[in-house]
Amino acid sequence: MALRIPMPWMVRILVLVLLCAGKVAAEDVPRWWKGNLHTHTLWSDGDGFPEMVAGWYRAQDYHFLALSDHNVLSQGERWIDVAKVAAKAKGEPWRGAAHRPTDAFGDYLRRFGPGWVETRPNPTNGEPQVRLKPFDEYRALSEEAGRFLMIQAEEITHQAKNDRAIHIGAVNLLEHIATQDGATVPEVLARTLRAVGESAARTGRTVLVHVNHPNYKWGVTAEDLAAVVDEQFFEVWNGVDGDNDPGDAHHPSTDELWDIANTLRLAGLGAPPLYAVATDDSHDHQGTKSRSPPGRAWVMVRARHLTPESLIRALRAGDFYASTGVALREVRFDATSRRLSLRIEPGRGERYVTRFVGTRRGVDLRGRPRLDAAGKVIETTLDYRTDGGPQIGEVLCEVKGLDPSYTLTGDELYVRAVVTSTGRPKVPGAESGFKRAWTQPVGWQVTKPPAK
Repeated sequence: MALRIPMPWMVRILVLVLLCAGKVAAEDVPRWWKGNLHTHTLWSDGDGFPEMVAGWYRAQDYHFLALSDHNVLSQGERWIDVAKVAAKAKGEPWRGAAHRPTDAFGDYLRRFGPGWVETRPNPTNGEPQVRLKPFDEYRALSEEAGRFLMIQAEEITHQAKNDRAIHIGAVNLLEHIATQDGATVPEVLARTLRAVGESAARTGRTVLVHVNHPNYKWGVTAEDLAAVVDEQFFEVWNGVDGDNDPGDAHHPSTDELWDIANTLRLAGLGAPPLYAVATDDSHDHQGTKSRSPPGRAWVMVRARHLTPESLIRALRAGDFYASTGVALREVRFDATSRRLSLRIEPGRGERYVTRFVGTRRGVDLRGRPRLDAAGKVIETTLDYRTDGGPQIGEVLCEVKGLDPSYTLTGDELYVRAVVTSTGRPKVPGAESGFKRAWTQPVGWQVTKPPAK
């Protein structure tokens, strides 16, 4: 029989200290966190209860989620008619316990039960209503330390006085940000940035601001994105069908907008480039509509901790990539060798091509108006293509395989990578035929623009 020797209490304490130190050290190593920064619920024009939406993302192994309803934070008392919930979900109205519910409210009630779900008769007509839980309540139900994080956000939805639409995401807010008027999109953006900055300073928050779906209604041009140099982020891909991410014959794609805006900033304004996120912009959570379901696009952020501050600091440093399905094990830029290298997580039966995209120095910044078939000027991003010389957003190199890399030659303003797989997205869309990933621009330097 083995002899059991009691462990002295000092030794026990030392073991515990070492174990705790090892755990802290392990958690302090940066890792990839998957998240969506743009999501809608019944608080505005989505069709899902916040707890149900959060549950979907958590079950799909996301690590963080920002609920960003239009011009509202999920705060305060809010009741909604059950019939309106059903109408948004395009399902059947709930008819009480005897009827097996098939709409959003019925799913919600079955998932969480009457102890959580609060109902009442509408004070006006007696029809059933359900209370929408505010952020502080549903986050307590949904979050798990180190596993899943909820972040409060708002989509500040407005248009400039020239009728151009602009939607701006503000992530990790503590208070609602009112829409800001302006004659042009850059004015609205600049004033909104100022309002968010004042709120962040007043409340002691670290807040991320990004321009949403710039090609929606062709509202935001590359020149608009370039002009407000304090803005650092925009959506290069948005999961909503019909928001024009691919562009068309007369309008550039969001990828092209990114290259034009970054070239104008670096070569013309002496300003840092934009970083690009990809988001779901999900509204349709009931499976009854296909325009904007969850799961089409996300960001992978390399941060030490699953906190809003740690994630936003990593985003601001460009330590992330955007994706519609391609996973990257590593994104590395060696500033000494000037080498950008990637390691791609292989998918079964998938092949990959990586295009390293950038703009060379000496590019012509004199854009020309784009014309329609009748020769009329289209109010959109200018056309910067030329017959010769460096071009904006050139494919500098194309590499097949799982370990692509590119070494900068010295004449690039910046370089970024776009990885495309032969695999189809898990949640397909009309504008997204293949899985992709976008890395952030590297190798850039802010220099004084040339004298005019």
